[in-house]
Amino acid sequence: MTLASPPLRLVAAAIIAAGFACAPNAVTRPSAAPAANVLSVSPVLTPVQRRWVDSTLASLTLRERVAQTIVVWMLGDYTSARDSSYAEIVRWVEQDRVGGATMSLGTPIEVAAKLNDLQRRARVPLLISSDLEPGLGRLESGVFTHYLLETGGATAFPPAMAIAATGRDSDAYDVARIIAQEGRAVGIHVNFAPVVDVNNNPANPVINTRSFGEDPDRVGKLSALFVKGTLAGGELPTAKHFPGHGDTDVDSHVGLPVVTADIARLKRIELVPFRAAIEAGAALVMTAHIALPAIDSGSVPATLSPRIITGLLRDTLGFHGVTITDAMTMEGVGKGYTTEQSSVLAVKAGDEILLKPSDPTRAINAIVRAVESGEISRARIDSSARHMLELKARAGLADGALTSLSDLRDVVGSPEHRATAADVARRAVTLIRDRDNLVPLTSGPGRALVVQYMPETEIRAGRIFGATLRAGRTRLGRGETVLAKVSPGATRDVLDSLGRLADSASVVVIAPYVRRVEGEGRVAIPQQIAAWIDEVAKRRPTIVVAFGNPYLIRQFPSVNSYIVTYGVGDDLERAAARALLGEQTITGRTPVSLPTFFRAGDGIQRP
Repeated sequence: MTLASPPLRLVAAAIIAAGFACAPNAVTRPSAAPAANVLSVSPVLTPVQRRWVDSTLASLTLRERVAQTIVVWMLGDYTSARDSSYAEIVRWVEQDRVGGATMSLGTPIEVAAKLNDLQRRARVPLLISSDLEPGLGRLESGVFTHYLLETGGATAFPPAMAIAATGRDSDAYDVARIIAQEGRAVGIHVNFAPVVDVNNNPANPVINTRSFGEDPDRVGKLSALFVKGTLAGGELPTAKHFPGHGDTDVDSHVGLPVVTADIARLKRIELVPFRAAIEAGAALVMTAHIALPAIDSGSVPATLSPRIITGLLRDTLGFHGVTITDAMTMEGVGKGYTTEQSSVLAVKAGDEILLKPSDPTRAINAIVRAVESGEISRARIDSSARHMLELKARAGLADGALTSLSDLRDVVGSPEHRATAADVARRAVTLIRDRDNLVPLTSGPGRALVVQYMPETEIRAGRIFGATLRAGRTRLGRGETVLAKVSPGATRDVLDSLGRLADSASVVVIAPYVRRVEGEGRVAIPQQIAAWIDEVAKRRPTIVVAFGNPYLIRQFPSVNSYIVTYGVGDDLERAAARALLGEQTITGRTPVSLPTFFRAGDGIQRP
């Protein structure tokens, strides 16, 4: 289906202007939205939309205005209507009257059905957001582990670093537009993307391949294209994590990272992509839970710092959009502060929307008390509530918030979208090192040992890669292919046994799956396994195909052939296997560097 297909039933500004009228002091309840051929989000409100914002704001009490600035977190899993976890969400919507919700794991139909139910319950339509960096498929799919039966899902794209590796800048726009289209189809209005952080620290455990790379100008250019693609697809984009989370070695989910850059360095590196994203039309900027002593001394998280949020973002960069915190439950801001303290401090710092406070009711009550005591001005709350309502109007919520469960099936995970994802994955594969010309595997017949390393949680990893490689070598008459898997707990006896297999093989292919996982810091291979890989590479022709973290080679410097994919997923596995077999070209170039190993722009081209 094309991007302008009518079954999406999205609301364009022209539709609103032509057919919507709002009575004074009335709040429009969501209804089924009419079909619309125009998906793009306009930066300018129509007169009718402005009247809706004015009348809705006028109808809200102080507490309801505060509640509009609160976004709660929810899962997209199936729950009964009386499940306690869902009842809590319903209470926040019906009683606290929060302004929005951010959606996490689930399947497309259940996500849309759950959001439709909440929209029906909401007095003011909810603004729904989600963290869709590599596509809706990151969140909206599942697997029954015993049978490896997929529950179905949306299109999963390779991460930002893989998009940058293709060398085709327009990929950022195309990917963002499809992500937005699929997101809107299930009822999501805001994408917490792009990540505009400059990943110039190979030890970064939280940004890593979520970044477009280490060059500020290139990151800025791709971020701007991603912003424009998101708007064209019908979602509101968010630039994150301000003022830059790239040069850290601490995960803000579990601690408070400290960025030591001075203002001159910030203007030269970290702020460049933010400026580009803002100029491209980023509707929101998400704050980072990092300390920036050069701007605000001490260990104050940027999220709670007026000097950073108001001074640096508003005054220096001239951002006039909406500021939103990162999740307030993260340790980078949650540690050392109560819910009440962090909520009030965030508002005073200049944050307009608070994402996922640990207790939304307590957060709302604390901010109301701060207004009533004069600690926070009423005008400050009115401004934030108005900005939230303006986002809702831009998203078309003034004239309908429900999603068609039948229509989304024509959009989410469509063959055209999946073909785009596979094409990006194919062009992202990067051959960084091949000193012995082992790639592609076109030498004479012999046994190939394929060892796949993966944590126990990677239940899908390796199925496509191993099967494709084995089938391809059989088809080409290249001999036997032996597949083996190792986990983080592999003993020395297991590794020694694999070492003996390696010594009898004509080539060894090692595929580590090391993806970045929030709050867990898994960006490396256990030392005993990395040492074993290095030992094997000294004795036998060895190719390492790194799925996920591209910086892994520093753990096994003796490896002479090194391929990176920047991510984990079926499309990347298939692309890497076909590249090894010589069945597709290798054209990727890495957008990051690792001193003594490779430079940004490196990539051996193979026909």
